[in-house]
Amino acid sequence: MKVYFLGAGPGDPELITVKAQRILQQCPAVLYAGSLVPREILQSVEATASSIIDTASLDLEQIIAHIVEARDNHQDVARVHSGDPSVYGAIGEQIRRLEALDIDYEIIPGVTATSASAAWLGKELTLSGVSQTIIMTRYEGKTPFPERERLPELARSGATLAIHLGVTRIHKVVEDLLPHYGEDCPVAVCYRTSWPDQDKVTGTLKDIVAKVREKKFTRTSLILVGHVLDAENFQDSYLYDEDKAHVYRPKVKPAAPRTVKRDDKKIA
Repeated sequence: MKVYFLGAGPGDPELITVKAQRILQQCPAVLYAGSLVPREILQSVEATASSIIDTASLDLEQIIAHIVEARDNHQDVARVHSGDPSVYGAIGEQIRRLEALDIDYEIIPGVTATSASAAWLGKELTLSGVSQTIIMTRYEGKTPFPERERLPELARSGATLAIHLGVTRIHKVVEDLLPHYGEDCPVAVCYRTSWPDQDKVTGTLKDIVAKVREKKFTRTSLILVGHVLDAENFQDSYLYDEDKAHVYRPKVKPAAPRTVKRDDKKIA
């Protein structure tokens, strides 16, 4: 028996990985976070799974009790989380209890809201000469925060920021970031990225608070901050620069194109 923590992606049923979908279809018992994972993700197992349980209203011990029941019935469990389970997935405490119960588990990664939002915006979050670092964090609320990880400290880096669970405090986010990024720094707030009702707003630290309040975003929103969001005069990367050699593209080019031998034929 094994518990599989499956990353379902940000919402679009087609953004679940092939591996996660295959494992989901093999598990008789399914536990999914219904507040963040659309039921459509489970369409392929609606008629075959022996149990499908929405854990949105359950506490941790109730979730573990369902897993223990599946173990006693010799059933593998698909524990379906939104995005990537290892990022704000609250799987750490579940794993701790599984280890205490000697229950095997495996984590299958998924597409994050950060990746999906960047794709939706049509942006690269790491541009040469602008920002080479992405910091994924959340705004301080009930969860205790070390002083070194509070937003003003992180902002000192000037990195691209992906801020979860902060849209209701967008005014505080702006206050913390203004001294480090400036009021002209671009911001994008993406609501329910990849869901049918997805929405977004873009602006700067100067005007984003008013724009977010006009949209009435109050939950399930990702705040992206950084100069990569509107950069135009950035450097080309070294990756495809003809003057920059690397192991796959040596400085001295061969006289003839490289060929691959396949079935006694040479293919250029």
